[in-house]
Amino acid sequence: MDWTDLQHFLALAREGTLSAAARNLNVDHVTVARRVAALEASLLLKLVDRRPRSYELTEDGKRIAKIGAPMAETAFAIERAVQASKSGIGGEITISAPPSLANVLIAPKLIRLRRLHPGIRIKLIGEKRTASLNRREADLALRLSRPTEPGLIARKIGYFEFALYGSPNYLKTTPPHAFTFVAYDSSMDEAPQQRWLMRFAASREIVLRTNDLENQAAAARTGIGLAVLPKFLGEADPLLQRHDIGGRPVGREVWLVVHRDLRRTPTIRAVAGFIEDCLA
Repeated sequence: MDWTDLQHFLALAREGTLSAAARNLNVDHVTVARRVAALEASLLLKLVDRRPRSYELTEDGKRIAKIGAPMAETAFAIERAVQASKSGIGGEITISAPPSLANVLIAPKLIRLRRLHPGIRIKLIGEKRTASLNRREADLALRLSRPTEPGLIARKIGYFEFALYGSPNYLKTTPPHAFTFVAYDSSMDEAPQQRWLMRFAASREIVLRTNDLENQAAAARTGIGLAVLPKFLGEADPLLQRHDIGGRPVGREVWLVVHRDLRRTPTIRAVAGFIEDCLA
């Protein structure tokens, strides 16, 4: 058995799709499919049912995945131990953050980190999903709620508020009873800012749903309606104007997360300090 074949199969079992497994392993989906097929050939077992749009684990596949999962976790632990043993400041650090935080608050300030620590290389991933620090998908992560996964250390480093924004002309010419709104799609229905918007909109029309804040801001600029945006995004946009509705604004906490095995690593500490400064 080729251990690399097993690694690709375990990633598929863990992530659920070829494309997700490929992203996790930094390969293409064809490579994942080829490695899984090679493992099946070496074990003389059918591990997956190949359907038109998905791969489903067979019963044998589920059994092998369950046995192999601790091996993958041990490999991740070894990688963390190697990284934690490095005493100097340098190397690549992966940061996972919500796209708006990555684009507006971190990326424009990376030059400061570069000047302080030229040996550090940053991989900044703006993503809505929750990256796994246990599986080394990121070294540091920004999250909008305190994590509950075992092995993680989290510290609250910031807080930001949301407000309603629209184009100045829209706000000037549209009476409140005729307001229309730009909202998140249903995947964000439980988010505090979405619930806040839906309460305010009440029976008024939602003209656009998108889970991308840049899309929401772009739509609001055109005068299609009002969008609920982070103030750090809306206040900096000259084509948007805030519409205050009174009452307590909705906000989100920002948590900086690191695996406990890496929290004392000099490079991790340097990058964590930089991220805190970005959100100060």
